Amino acid sequence: MAKQNYKTLELPAKYVPKKSEPYMCIEQKAYFYQILMAQKQEITQGNSDVLKTVRNADANETAGVGDDTDNASQEQALTLNLRMSERDSNLLKKVNAALERLENGTFGYSVISNEEIGLSRMLARPLATMTVEEQEEYEANKQ
Repeated sequence: MAKQNYKTLELPAKYVPKKSEPYMCIEQKAYFYQILMAQKQEITQGNSDVLKTVRNADANETAGVGDDTDNASQEQALTLNLRMSERDSNLLKKVNAALERLENGTFGYSVISNEEIGLSRMLARPLATMTVEEQEEYEANKQ
């Protein structure tokens, strides 16, 4: 019998990982893979929308459309869109890193101690890379 692949595994419509299952079993991996891929698609679509906005703003600027107030509003909206795009770009890097961890079998395990991060934390924050305790210590030392 061929080994199942979490990327192609079809889960029941209302599946939610349970603590009674083995940690990071194929069903859980498939669940997180689907969440991460949906998030990646959403970010990618958002970046496409920002690019369209930038192109439209650039076209309006070259066409000399609008007065100073309109141009200032457009500039402010463009700056906001670019900031959001940068934030999305950083988020996309984290999503891709999580997908890579799924691929190499380290997803759900701390990058510091290799301990299980825990299902409830992974459900709340699929991009988590540390246990709650390690994250708290990291945050405390960061200040």
